Amino acid sequence: MIYFDNAATGGFKPFKCIDAAFNAMKNLNANAGRSGHKLSNLASEIIYDTRKSISDFFDADGADRVVFTQNCTTALNTAIFGLYKKGGKVITTALEHNSVLRPLYELKRRGEITLSIIYPKAGGVSAEEVYRELTPDTSLVVASAVSNVTGQENDINGIGKLLQKTETVFIVDGAQSAGHTQISVNNQLIDALCVAGHKGLLSVQGVGALIFSKKARIRPLTFGGTGSNSFSKEMPEDFPERLEAGTLNLPAICSLKAGIDHLNENISYVSNQLLSLTEYLVSKLSTLPFIALQSIPNKYGIVSFTHSEIPSQELAEILSEKYDIAVRGGFHCAPLTHKFLKTHKLGTVRVSLAPQNTRREINFLITALKETVSMN
Repeated sequence: MIYFDNAATGGFKPFKCIDAAFNAMKNLNANAGRSGHKLSNLASEIIYDTRKSISDFFDADGADRVVFTQNCTTALNTAIFGLYKKGGKVITTALEHNSVLRPLYELKRRGEITLSIIYPKAGGVSAEEVYRELTPDTSLVVASAVSNVTGQENDINGIGKLLQKTETVFIVDGAQSAGHTQISVNNQLIDALCVAGHKGLLSVQGVGALIFSKKARIRPLTFGGTGSNSFSKEMPEDFPERLEAGTLNLPAICSLKAGIDHLNENISYVSNQLLSLTEYLVSKLSTLPFIALQSIPNKYGIVSFTHSEIPSQELAEILSEKYDIAVRGGFHCAPLTHKFLKTHKLGTVRVSLAPQNTRREINFLITALKETVSMN
């Protein structure tokens, strides 16, 4: 199969990321932070080393400010529910995934926040557009670094600078950007960065991370055992334990560490290769009169389009069944993005590339799309 669904989950894992997970399952079946024996202590050391690697990779404030989660969705829920203020205002964008929108809709439904959603004039949301919505009671701004539908960037740098001298906390959904371009929590003035392990960071599924600044004092979302202060009725005050109840996914964390190590040597190549591949794909799709593009070349490997004759989900099924090409058709869990694009009736087909994809594979996709015209 030609795998073009890397924005959903990365289809190409370095061998060392797979081996790291396998080795943990085979040789390191111990619960970190719960026992005093050698295996448990070794697991704790590996988890700490991974926290430090992540903090260094994202230029953050130290290993204690890295919290492991089940995935990026859990990281976003932890950040949003842990940082909002009752009665306060939250600003977000129309380019968000439901991992951002649904927690905010729930808080609005409860009557605990007012919610402002910015529909950009063009492209991504600018700092100026956020500034126009800011009020003294704004507690949070939540924005994706990159749209999972189009690959379009929000102005994360500008928004961070705008909020720097305010008490408003800045949460960034880095699911589609982490591992594709360099992100600096400190330089970009991000208070809470939420990332997925299994996409650009190359790990196996089952781990995400929340990386947060000293400005962000996050309340726990989940409660339970942490391996310390067992007689206390409250979660520990210290991070990361305050936000990590229960057993961590050690095999996935080991895989994530290997992914970070790989990216430390290769992230420039990843960005350049994805930009080159999306430029080529966009140029080829632009020659097809029955295709309407919703993306421009980008460093995230994401290109969406519509077909003038075939609905997106039907086209994705045709490409899978007839041509053995994996793409994603539909709405990509981002309903407001499709309203903004005016594709909310039939959705789009999303091709999401990895550096390992080739121009030959793209050419095969173009040939397949040309053949679909004669099907109707």
